[in-house]
Amino acid sequence: MSERVKYLLDEESIPKHWYNIEADLKINTPPPLDVSTGKPCEVAKLERIFAKGVVEQELSRERYIPIPEPVREIMRQWRPSPLFRARRLEKRLDTPARIYFKYEGVSPSGSHKTNSAVAQAFENKRAGIEKVATETGAGQWGSALAQACQIFGLESRIYMVKCSYEQKPYRKAIMELFGGTVIPSPSTMTKAGLAVLQKDPYCRGSLGIAISEAIEDVLKYDKTRYCLGSVLNHVLLHQTVIGQEAMKQMDMAGDYPDIVIGACGGGSNFAGIAFPFLGEKLRGGKDVDILGVEPAACPSLTAGKYAYDFGDTAGLTPAMKMYTLGSSFIPAAVHAGGLRYHGMAPQISNIMAQGLMRARTVQQLDVFKSAVEFARAEGIIPAPESAHAIAATIDEALECKKNGVSKAILFNLSGHGHVDMAAYMEYFCGNLSNYDYPKEEIAMALSCLPVCRENGNAE
Repeated sequence: MSERVKYLLDEESIPKHWYNIEADLKINTPPPLDVSTGKPCEVAKLERIFAKGVVEQELSRERYIPIPEPVREIMRQWRPSPLFRARRLEKRLDTPARIYFKYEGVSPSGSHKTNSAVAQAFENKRAGIEKVATETGAGQWGSALAQACQIFGLESRIYMVKCSYEQKPYRKAIMELFGGTVIPSPSTMTKAGLAVLQKDPYCRGSLGIAISEAIEDVLKYDKTRYCLGSVLNHVLLHQTVIGQEAMKQMDMAGDYPDIVIGACGGGSNFAGIAFPFLGEKLRGGKDVDILGVEPAACPSLTAGKYAYDFGDTAGLTPAMKMYTLGSSFIPAAVHAGGLRYHGMAPQISNIMAQGLMRARTVQQLDVFKSAVEFARAEGIIPAPESAHAIAATIDEALECKKNGVSKAILFNLSGHGHVDMAAYMEYFCGNLSNYDYPKEEIAMALSCLPVCRENGNAE
């Protein structure tokens, strides 16, 4: 059989709860710290930045947290998302591996980001907030949040990393279509942005800088809160609908993954697919190999330091224990803008530190080569971020071929690349290049980690 096989669930199969992996970890994830005191950040300070309901989710250690029915009702537009078996890709690779992918590009914004955007917009509306501010890299998160805010009648102000703002004009157009105000970051509208531009007037930006600008915006107005598209516990929590559905769909296929793969930037789509499977393993269930894939230009998991660091460049966030390249590190302007973040989600960092997953890097040219291979086999154009998972999947499938073993490989195709065609055009014209992380710049950024003596950052 050479055709692709699709596994579909009905609307009643949309998860009723988010899964919180914190409940199953033997070593809990270290809490965010207030650098001024060296102690866990007070709830009141967190609630000045985030909506109250979001903070409750962030700090929870309950295994299952109910999904509000208004959120489930909206998610019915695109959930459950399909699971495919990529038989044409298997045939193209001539591999005995069984390749499955969960396709999140069916959401209105074209990526998994909508899963959390709707949940966060709902909590802000319920808390009486009128406007939210956020950052976005490649624009998937900004597009998702702008649409979610349109649903709930909230204003949205989006600081978009400048290199992506220039590379991806259609993402900007989507955000504006849904009523979002889009600002290239670093900008002249905040103290944080001005400080960066004074040092480097041509700075291409980073997610760390854009986060600083968004939080500064939030702190100016009482009825404004911050929304984040990745990294924090509550965002990873919202994305676990992906893995929960995938478990049911793999059961429909009569199979179970030996390897689960996701691209890693801040960690949201990776956690979404991997955490439910890892949780089952931690509770005594089937074994599974968890693999995170990151760009060679921004390798926080594979080259970063596990330490407390700020989530933003200006130091406005609490300090978080994570694998970090240093909050002032600005990665090369690779087209996978959604993966250009200096740190990894604290929960994923904790899991990595405990040896519960592994990680690898992929170069930009290999990413696009794999994306083209996949598109020509399966007919779906992947986003550059998602293609990192495809590159690793192909490597694992070829390893199965080399060793003559058949393994089930599941990866998260976190979004489509329909508005990333400029990047593909650059690839076909030979204008893209590989980027190795600059060790000297990372060392310089890591030398400026915040001092958190209670948790060992200080020598």
